[in-house]
Amino acid sequence: MRIEAYNQVAQLYKTNRTSGAKTAGSAGIGRDEVQISSFGRDYQVAKKAVAEASDIREDKVAEMKKKLDNDYQVDTGDFASLLLEKYHTAL
Repeated sequence: MRIEAYNQVAQLYKTNRTSGAKTAGSAGIGRDEVQISSFGRDYQVAKKAVAEASDIREDKVAEMKKKLDNDYQVDTGDFASLLLEKYHTAL
C-alpha cells in the first residue's frame, strides 16, 4: 500500500485522519449532487422498455406455426444459396 498516495488525496480534500468528519454546514463543504445527462435519461428509458418487452415475438411465432401446420417445406438448395449470399455480403 502506498501511503504517499493517501497523503496526496488527503491534501487535496484538506483533511487528515485526526481532524474527524466535518459536517455539511462547515465552510467550503456543500452537498453532493448527481446530474444525469439527457442521453443518460434516454438510455435509462430505452433500457427499461427493452427489459419490459417480451422476448418472444408472438406475431412471428403465429406465422411460423401456421406455415408448419400447412406442411411447410424448405428447399435446401434455395436456403443454402441465400445463406451463402448473406455470408458473402457480411464480409
